Amino acid sequence: MKQKFTILFDLDGTLVDTAPDLMHAHNHVMKKFGYPTKSTEEIRNLVGKGAGAMLGRSIWGQAKKEFGKVQDEKIKKEMVQDFIDFYGKNIVNESKLINGVREFLIWSKDNNISMAVCTNKQEHLAIDLLKKIGIYDFFEYVAGHNTFDYCKPDPRHLTSVIEILNGDIKKSLMVGDSETDANAAKAAGVPVILLEDGYTEKNTTEIYHNHLVKDFIGIEKIVSKYL
Repeated sequence: MKQKFTILFDLDGTLVDTAPDLMHAHNHVMKKFGYPTKSTEEIRNLVGKGAGAMLGRSIWGQAKKEFGKVQDEKIKKEMVQDFIDFYGKNIVNESKLINGVREFLIWSKDNNISMAVCTNKQEHLAIDLLKKIGIYDFFEYVAGHNTFDYCKPDPRHLTSVIEILNGDIKKSLMVGDSETDANAAKAAGVPVILLEDGYTEKNTTEIYHNHLVKDFIGIEKIVSKYL
């Protein structure tokens, strides 16, 4: 049997614009613990390394001395748990699919492409979001922040999923929106399609990529060259 082609997708900022709902969860926690809130645009720069990293970077950004106040591991855990609980209950209030996603997933399915999600979101939250937004059934596997003992930018987050799908690194592709995705793909030896307006502090032109796209409209032209 001919080896299937595999596409791995990041989730936040790649398949789904989740920033508004992440912002509400973030601000809920920050108000409760006495830290400044953020706008949706500011949140886009903090997403991608998991809830704990997001809250830490948010507070760190205010001032280093403020971050020092949250040295207490118990409080940090409480903040992260509060964030996950609130976000889990409000996961698709304002989140929307990125332009062209559904059409591209249908096209990929029609072309016998294996698809999986590799995200630094908690696995149960990723699955819940994909189900509620109506695209879960397109994917053969969902790997979250806590699925393995490692996560992006560790390349094993990608290579393990390719292995689970009985895929081939040389017949695989990553679609992401951040430096975390790009670095994982580069280290795994997988070409990466990068979305321009990603959830990242860096300008996307400075991030490693093989192709740069605005959204999923017409992305099948790029993928067809790899098939």
